[in-house]
Amino acid sequence: MNSLDLDITGMTCASCANRIERKLNKLDGVTATVNYATEKAHIEAASSDGSAAPYIELIEDMGYKAFIPLQTQAQTPTFQATTQPQTHPASTQDHPHPASEAELATDRELASLRQRLIGAAILSTLVILLAMIPPLQFTNWQWLSLTLAAPVIVWAGYPFHRSTWANLKHGAVTMDTLITVGALAAFAWSLVALFFGHAGVPGMRHSWSLFHTHSDPLGDIYLEVAAGVVTFVLAGRYFEHRSKKRAGQALRALTQLGSKQATLLSGTPPTERLVDVAQLQVGDTFVVRPGEKIATDGVVTDGHSAVDESMLTGESVPVEVAPGSEITGATVNTSGRLLVRATRVGEDTQLAHMARLVERAQSGKAQVQRLADRVSAVFVPAVIVLALLTLAVWLLVARDVSSALSAAVAVLIIACPCALGLATPTALLVGTGRGAQMGVLIRGPEVLETARGVDTVVLDKTGTVTTGEMSVQQVLPAQGWSEQQVLDLAAAVEANSEHPIGRAIARAGGGRNSTGFENIPGRGVQATVDGQRVQVGRGFVTETQTKTDPTTGGPVGTHIPVIVDGERAGSIIVADTIKGTSAEAINRMKDLGLRTVILTGDSPEVARSVGAQVGADDVIAGVMPEDKVAEVQRLQDAGHVVAMVGDGVNDAAALTQADLGMAMGRGTDAAIEAADITLVRDDLLAAVDALRLSRRTLKTIKMNLFWAFAYNVAAIPLAALGLLNPMLAGAAMALSSVFVVSNSLRLKGFQ
Repeated sequence: MNSLDLDITGMTCASCANRIERKLNKLDGVTATVNYATEKAHIEAASSDGSAAPYIELIEDMGYKAFIPLQTQAQTPTFQATTQPQTHPASTQDHPHPASEAELATDRELASLRQRLIGAAILSTLVILLAMIPPLQFTNWQWLSLTLAAPVIVWAGYPFHRSTWANLKHGAVTMDTLITVGALAAFAWSLVALFFGHAGVPGMRHSWSLFHTHSDPLGDIYLEVAAGVVTFVLAGRYFEHRSKKRAGQALRALTQLGSKQATLLSGTPPTERLVDVAQLQVGDTFVVRPGEKIATDGVVTDGHSAVDESMLTGESVPVEVAPGSEITGATVNTSGRLLVRATRVGEDTQLAHMARLVERAQSGKAQVQRLADRVSAVFVPAVIVLALLTLAVWLLVARDVSSALSAAVAVLIIACPCALGLATPTALLVGTGRGAQMGVLIRGPEVLETARGVDTVVLDKTGTVTTGEMSVQQVLPAQGWSEQQVLDLAAAVEANSEHPIGRAIARAGGGRNSTGFENIPGRGVQATVDGQRVQVGRGFVTETQTKTDPTTGGPVGTHIPVIVDGERAGSIIVADTIKGTSAEAINRMKDLGLRTVILTGDSPEVARSVGAQVGADDVIAGVMPEDKVAEVQRLQDAGHVVAMVGDGVNDAAALTQADLGMAMGRGTDAAIEAADITLVRDDLLAAVDALRLSRRTLKTIKMNLFWAFAYNVAAIPLAALGLLNPMLAGAAMALSSVFVVSNSLRLKGFQ
C-alpha cells in the first residue's frame, strides 16, 4: 500500500470533507480519510502509477484546491506530482514548496473574506438604516438601497453562492445553500418589485403591519434582509477561518524541535565538520557540546553529562549520561561534551514517532459538527420544499400570482439565517474576549461543546501541577552539623555549576566563596571552601556512608549528599515545587463534579507525594508519551469525557487524543498548538475558569440557536398562510438578531 497526504483548502463544513472522502473512496484500490479540522486527506492506494494527479484533479473538479505537502514528498517518494503545470497549480514542477503554497492559499482566502466583510459591513449598515428608519426614506431612497445592497449580495456573498453551486452539482445542501437561497430570494423579489411593481415609484415608503392583505404585494422591497444575512454570516465565516488557520500546527511544532545541524566526527585522524541532520546515517558519530540539542537518537560513546529530557518525558531533573547511555534526539545536553553514535535517524527517531502520534490522534478525533450545520441539513431542504408548496397551494386556491409569490417569499425570508449566523460567533467573541481577560484562550466553538461534557480531568505533573523548577525542599544535617552550615558549604561549591540541581542549591545558600572547582563526570562537583574539601553529589558517597545515611525516611525528592573532608555532613533534598494554586484548583474541579487524575513520567514515589499534597483522586506515574495517549484512550473507552492539561512536548499527543486539550501558556509550542484551550495564566485555576467559561458560553450559544430558530419557525406557518407581511419577516430577523447579540453580551459579566 502506497500512502499520500494532501492539503485541501476551500472546505466550508464537515459535509465538504465527507463528500471528498466518498469520491476518493470510489476510486479503485483507494482507501481515503479526509479531516475537516486539519484540512488534510490521507490516501492509501493498493496500486499507483506514481502520480498524485488523479486525486488532485478529482478534488479540484469538486471546487476545492489540493496541494502536496513538502514532507509528504520527502517521506513517500513513490508518489510524484506529475500534474501538468498549465492545468494544476499544485504541480511540483511549478511550486518547489507546495506546503507553502497551501498556506498561501489559506491566507489569500482569509484576506478575501476580510475584505468582503469590511465592504459588506459598511454598505449593509446604510441599507438597514434606510429600511428601518422611515424618516431617512427620502424620495427615491429605494434605488440608493439597491445600489448599496447589490455589491453586498453579489460580491460579498460570492463565497456562499460559489459553495452552494458546487454543492448542488453533487446533490448536497448545506448552510451556504440556506444563505444563498434566502439572500437571493429577497434580492430577486426586490428587483421584481422595483422594476415591475410599485416599489420603484418616487415617494415609496415601507409600511408596517402585522398581517399582510396582499393589496399590493409588489410594493415592498427586502434589500436590508438580503444584505444583512450576507453580512452577519460572512462575519461568522471570517472569524471561523481566522481561528482554523492555526489548526494542525502541533505536527509542525513537533518537527521544528529537532536540531537542524550536527557536528559529524569522521576520518582518520577524526575531524569535525558541520552537516545537515538529514545527512546523518545510522552508525555515524557526532559531537554534542554543552547547551546544544542532540541531533538524533543514539548511544553515548564518550563523555559524561546531564541531559535535559523535560520536553520528552516531562521530568524536570536532568538525566546523568555516560558511555553506553541511550539518549534521544531534540533533548538538550546541559553540561559535558559528548560523543554519540547514531542509532535511529529520520522517521525512525523518537521525535518523529511522537509527531506521528499527534497526527494519528488528530485524524482519529471525532469531529463535532456545528449544531447549525446539523440542523440545516434538514432545515434547508424542508424550508425550500415548504416555500414551493406554499407557492403551489396559493396558485391553486387563490389563483393570485402576486399573493402566491408574496407568501412563498415570506416563507423563505423568515427562514433566512440572520440570527442563526450570529448565534455562534457573537457568543464566541464575547466569551473568548472575557476569557482572554481571565487568562483563557479558547480555540473555537467546537471546543465548547466538548468542554460541557467533561467528567474527568487528566493533569500533567511537571510544569502544570508543579512549577517545573527545582528548589531546595529540606536540609538534613548529620550529627554535629547545622542545616545552614551544610547548605552554605554546598552552595559555595555549586555556585560554579551549570546543573539545574546545582543552581537550585546555589540559589538557596550563599555567603561563602570556593576555589579549585572541579566537575567530576558521573560523580558530582567538588571545591575547597574555607580550607575544607567539599564534595556535592551522589557519586562521592561510599558504601559505609550509605548505610549510615541520616536521611532515611526523609521527604520525597532528590537527595544530594554533601561530603566535607571525607565525612558526610548531611543531605540536601531538591524537588520540583508545587504551585501555590494547584490544590485549590483541584478542589474547585471536584466542586464541579470532575474527577482529577495526575499523569506523569516521574517516579511513582514522587507522583504519589504530589498527588497527596494537592488532593488528586488518582495518580498514574512512570508513563512515556505513547503511554499517556493510551491512558487517555483507556479512560475514554471506559465512557469518560476526558480533559487533558499539560505543558510539554510529551503531552502534545495526549492533548490531541483527549476530548478537550488545555495547554499551559508557558508550555512548549507543540503542546499549545495541540490543545483546544490555552491557559495564559500559569496556574491550574485558569483551567477551572476555562471549564466554567466553556460551559457558560456553550449554554449561551445553544440558547441563541434555540431562539434564532424559534423566531423563524414560529412565524413560518403564518407566512405560509399568507398572514405575515414579508416586511415583518425582516423585522423578526432584526429582532432575533438583537436578542442574540444582547444575550451574548451577558457573558461580559462572567466571573
